[in-house]
Amino acid sequence: MAPCDSWMAMYKSRLFRGPEDLTIDSESGVASFVYSLTAQSLEEIQGLGLIMRAVISLVVAAFASQCLTAELLTPEKVEEGVQTADLEQNLSNLYQIAKDNGGNRAFGLPGYKASSDYIIERMQTKFGDQFDTSLQYFNHTFEQTLNISVTGPDGENVAAVTLLYNNATPLPDGVTAPLIDTPVDDSIGSACNEDQWTGIDATGKIALIKRGTCAIADKLRLAKAHGALGAIVWNQIAGTPGSATLSSENIGLIVPVALVTMDVGEAWKKRLAAGEELVINLLVDSVFEERESWNILAETKEGDPNNVVFLGAHLDSVQAGPGINDDGSGTSGILEIATAFRNYTGYKNKVRFAWWGAEESGLIGSLYYTSHLSESEADKIRFYFNYDMIGSPFPVYAVYKGENPGDGVGAQVLYDYLVAAGKPAYFGSFGNSSDYVGFLQLGIPSSGLFTGAGQPADPCYHLACDTTDNVDSEALTLNAKAAGYVAAKFALSLEGVPPRNKTTVNRRSKDHIQAEFAKWKTASEEAADTHTCAHKSKNTV
Repeated sequence: MAPCDSWMAMYKSRLFRGPEDLTIDSESGVASFVYSLTAQSLEEIQGLGLIMRAVISLVVAAFASQCLTAELLTPEKVEEGVQTADLEQNLSNLYQIAKDNGGNRAFGLPGYKASSDYIIERMQTKFGDQFDTSLQYFNHTFEQTLNISVTGPDGENVAAVTLLYNNATPLPDGVTAPLIDTPVDDSIGSACNEDQWTGIDATGKIALIKRGTCAIADKLRLAKAHGALGAIVWNQIAGTPGSATLSSENIGLIVPVALVTMDVGEAWKKRLAAGEELVINLLVDSVFEERESWNILAETKEGDPNNVVFLGAHLDSVQAGPGINDDGSGTSGILEIATAFRNYTGYKNKVRFAWWGAEESGLIGSLYYTSHLSESEADKIRFYFNYDMIGSPFPVYAVYKGENPGDGVGAQVLYDYLVAAGKPAYFGSFGNSSDYVGFLQLGIPSSGLFTGAGQPADPCYHLACDTTDNVDSEALTLNAKAAGYVAAKFALSLEGVPPRNKTTVNRRSKDHIQAEFAKWKTASEEAADTHTCAHKSKNTV
């Protein structure tokens, strides 16, 4: 029971006079209490000495002052409590953490632990009287590319970008082999389907493939199936290629890969079309092992535990950069909303905050959380809001809204808030690339905000340049205020949100996710063995 709940229990037990002594100023929303002992309570403590009675009076007065002079929550107060300077200070601190820890805040690396400590220091150490904060631990396959290089057909060093869960080439020399082209098809994607490989002799060669449309892992699976030793994937747009994840489920099932620029890919494609034979070298040195990570969960002490309003943002970055927009922006936003909530009382529903771990590795932390919820626990979550990338430098204003009728209740509040601020907000569909996925699978009404990834919204998406300079402060502040507004509104009332007493957890889905964790563990052990052996082998064609 929260301290102020204990106080109200004392009040209701008639230790003090009736409700006429509890007053609320209608303009300020401040509750005050004029206390006096009843005749009954006087009889109960008349046997106590004078000093003890005085102590009781002082304690009661202090407790009443603490609990009943707190301001009552309103959406406008939380909105006002979210300030640009505080949001930016969080981003500055997260960026410094990344700079102090190898340039990132990624799963399995020191920057994530330091980022976690930053959140815990606020939520647990400073706000322990208002929030219950805990860590939820899980294990997952950690992968890090220690070295990647591409040597071009003229002996030149070619700038190359790796992907998370990239498979290693034989070491120490990598793969030297002829480069072969694959047809470009921008409508259905290049090298995405089996029939697109018809007539291509990829055995013992390195495939040149255009990025886009389908998952890169799909292209690499087909390349391996057709005997390729590796792949060079060239970017479908100008500029430095952004990294991505190949997913741990593809360990051992795909060829090693390097991402190169569109200019490089088009130049090599032109030379191959002219009949030149191009021989290149690809080297990928990757390490795989199982590592521990965790989610941070904090919920208000106040509010009905059977009716939970849930806000989430992922805390980790990619290995390639500090992740200040992705997702320092969401991390900072919900942290400031929690900071605002601690100043108020008088709300009906409990509010829970989550900073998810290992999102960039495949939504691992949030899927672990949702897959371990019982049906009754899932039913208590009345609405989930996801905030992933809410400060893109050239923002769009997307409000997530899915097919669940309940989604629209929260989505409409966010949409109306942004439109009232003069922004061209629109309803966007959920995808499969952020932490809302597990909640959608459970049928939990969900929404959230998103300001865009990649060109043109965020040119530094998944790159080292995702720093504090890569955030639009106006978009960040507006979206964080909108998120705070709807959180407070739902904390006060869930009117219109469908009841959550009809959830049937998809047992097959939960079993599948939990089986995936077991499979990932096995794959990481096998990959670690392969990595050790790779240092002893050589593959040159």
